[in-house]
Amino acid sequence: MITPQRRQDLVDALRRGTVPRRSLDVFAVGLDRFLPVVDEELVRVAAGGAVFKCVRGEYGSGKTFFARWFQELAKAKGFATSEVQISETETPLHRLETVYRRAMERLSTSEADQGALRSIIDGWFYCLEEDVLARNKGKAQSTEELLRGTEELLDSRLAAIAKANPSYAAALRGYRRALATGQTAAAEGLVAWVGGQPNVAATHKRDAGIKGEIDHFGALTCLQGLLTILRDSGKPGVVLVLDEVETLQRVRGDVREKSLNAIRQLIDEVDAGRFPGLYLLVTGTPSFYDGPQGIQRLAPLAQRLHVDFATEARFDNPRAVQIRLSSFDFDRLVEVGKKIRDLYAGDSAARERVDRLVDDRYLEDLARATAGKLGGKVGVAPRLFLKKLVADVLDRVDQFPDFDPRKHYAPTISDTEMTDQERGAARGVDDIPLEV
Repeated sequence: MITPQRRQDLVDALRRGTVPRRSLDVFAVGLDRFLPVVDEELVRVAAGGAVFKCVRGEYGSGKTFFARWFQELAKAKGFATSEVQISETETPLHRLETVYRRAMERLSTSEADQGALRSIIDGWFYCLEEDVLARNKGKAQSTEELLRGTEELLDSRLAAIAKANPSYAAALRGYRRALATGQTAAAEGLVAWVGGQPNVAATHKRDAGIKGEIDHFGALTCLQGLLTILRDSGKPGVVLVLDEVETLQRVRGDVREKSLNAIRQLIDEVDAGRFPGLYLLVTGTPSFYDGPQGIQRLAPLAQRLHVDFATEARFDNPRAVQIRLSSFDFDRLVEVGKKIRDLYAGDSAARERVDRLVDDRYLEDLARATAGKLGGKVGVAPRLFLKKLVADVLDRVDQFPDFDPRKHYAPTISDTEMTDQERGAARGVDDIPLEV
């Protein structure tokens, strides 16, 4: 049962034409075939393994939707999750320190939608304190004794990380001591440093015994540190999504080579067992995986990610390193429309009017009209179809008792509301109002 707040959040996102962040299972279509393998892989990761997975699909096939649907499944099993959109300017993939920083900014758990790093660290220190008290059989301890015991445990649990990156443990030690002594600004600065943020005050870093910022290689050991903290707190691990990696095809040649090599490095690190508890999911278009400006430019990476998709899609292997998402067809588009219509109406007073005025036949007509405006390419139609269904039809049926979408609404699609891919699909089609 979805709560009213979650229903509203979901509808608001569709009204804006964006992918909702939560409750995607409510209107997911065609993903059931992946569920058994997804569950199997998450169990393996929770047991101390690691998985690297690629999702491929054309625009409109639902890659971002799949990634967020998957993150919700993982959070329900106790995982932390984070999603990073790869871009040339904001998050270049060849700069792993930037990817790490964005991942920590967007770290999420079932208890915290965003910025969960500090709560995860605080929860870990609580567990350390409980272990210290248990080790001393509940004997009363002074604040200093408890703090010292906690630091000893911290050093023990992060010993492997400290060998490669001693600053990570030092920053956490300094954070805990700053909290205990009421130095709030110092504590906030040090947890920001752990999250990869630049420009932390030099005095805070000096007092904690650390120098500089987290660099490319330090980002990997910091990710290992986070996985250690989660595992030590009884959490299974992290699902990290790198979305829209196809943008690498548009960057300068040398930057592309570095970025592709970063992906290869991540795969090798996962295969070497250096990230127990990590599920790394990468999404991209077929051109990124198969085209001359994508992974084919780096032969070792192409070899690691090669999957034969020559067979029918229904025989695809969900356990393979790449999984293929099929583009929306007309039936799936209408099915999603039905789910959103029923979700929108719920048990509201307008339910009868919604069912009558926005019946299955009307949904078929609206889907056909939207796809027609996009050159008949149903695969790129879901975003605009759902946006128009919610904002232009369902909202008006709900608010205006005399509104009938067949009589009072002639759907059109303007150039300004389309993405580049949608404009490409619409190119060559007359810019005329749609009749429903």
